[in-house]
Amino acid sequence: MPQPLCSLAELTERGVLAVDARVDGREESLLLVQRDGSLAAFLNICPHAGRRLDWAPGKFLLEGGRLICAAHGASFELPSGACVGGPCRGQSLSAVAVRLQDSMVVIDGP
Repeated sequence: MPQPLCSLAELTERGVLAVDARVDGREESLLLVQRDGSLAAFLNICPHAGRRLDWAPGKFLLEGGRLICAAHGASFELPSGACVGGPCRGQSLSAVAVRLQDSMVVIDGP
C-alpha cells in the first residue's frame, strides 16, 4: 500500500523538503527534490560520515542549485544526488524510489 509523503504542491521548484517515512521497515528521514519536472528522493544521510545533511531539522543549505552538507561541506548535484565536491566526491546520496499518485508523492511499502 502506498505511503503518502507530501503533495506535489508542497515541493518548490528550487527547494528541498524533509519528510519522515518507513523505508525497508525502518523510520527514516528523507529529502525530496523537484527540479525541472524531475522528482527524486534520498535518505537524509551524507555518504561521508553518515550524518544528516540538514543543519536543523528540515533546513538545508542550498548554493547554486547544489545541496551542501551542513557537517562537512560536501556538495551534491540535484536532482541526481551525485557528490561533486568535498570529502565524498564521486559518491552519491542513497536514492529512494518515490512516485506520483493523484498529485501526491508516495513511497511503496508496508
